[in-house]
Amino acid sequence: MFRELGRLQGRVSIPDAKAATLEQPQGRDWRQFREGWLPWIGALAVLGMLLALFAFYFTKGRIRLDHTEESGTKIQRFNAFERFTHWLTASSFIVLALTGLNYIFGKRLLMPLIGPDAFATLSQWGKYAHNFLAWPFMLGIIFMIVVWLKDNIPNRVDVAWVKAGGGFLGDAHPSAYRFNAGQKVVFWLVMICGIAMSVTGIIMLFPFSATDINGMQITQVVHALIGVLFIAAILAHIYIGSLGMEGAYDAMGSGEVDLAWARRHHDLWVQQQEAKTASGPQIGSRGAVPAE
Repeated sequence: MFRELGRLQGRVSIPDAKAATLEQPQGRDWRQFREGWLPWIGALAVLGMLLALFAFYFTKGRIRLDHTEESGTKIQRFNAFERFTHWLTASSFIVLALTGLNYIFGKRLLMPLIGPDAFATLSQWGKYAHNFLAWPFMLGIIFMIVVWLKDNIPNRVDVAWVKAGGGFLGDAHPSAYRFNAGQKVVFWLVMICGIAMSVTGIIMLFPFSATDINGMQITQVVHALIGVLFIAAILAHIYIGSLGMEGAYDAMGSGEVDLAWARRHHDLWVQQQEAKTASGPQIGSRGAVPAE
């Protein structure tokens, strides 16, 4: 029958037409990618980024604000909903990243340490977490588009910021509006990768609803490749927002930063905020200038 049909597929009378495919040669290519190329790509991306950040920290050090420059005046950088949006997306992403990395490296690194039974249980719960936390992550992406898209449109100031190295290559801090060119790159990276991960993720959450087995394998390849590169890029974002730059975490922690810090890193945005009030930024958290 197969010789007559000229393909590796038969005929079935049951509703599930997929059962007619007895052999799928493309599966060997997918398995080679899954077991061969993907672990190497993931390791190079994640470990390479970590090594680069360690090297940068030990050569450049932390970007600090001279405490003699602190003004004692606070300006609101992000309001409560913006911080909620950030932490909703960030916390979901962390769990998605860890469970995704377990998919790639778990049986190689974790299973020998905790044993197959514990690893199977952990991976099963990791699968549940990955599937369910994908939804708040996607909701966070939508919220980010709503609240930050208007502030992340590239302009000429961003070109000058890039030419000056963003303040990382010297002592001068180039001018910037609410988000500098580096932050805009992160925003668009999160949007593009987040949307791509969401689309491919939904296809895998509802298998065979949109494509056949070959399409499912391609979807998994795209999802995995974008995922490891996404994780590597966010590691750099986490570094800058915590250890890499003094005062940066306050923006998403309390929502307020010192006015001197804001003027040093986002001077044009501060001018816009000052222009919105008759007396400029107020001292203290209650009188902080509202964010855009």
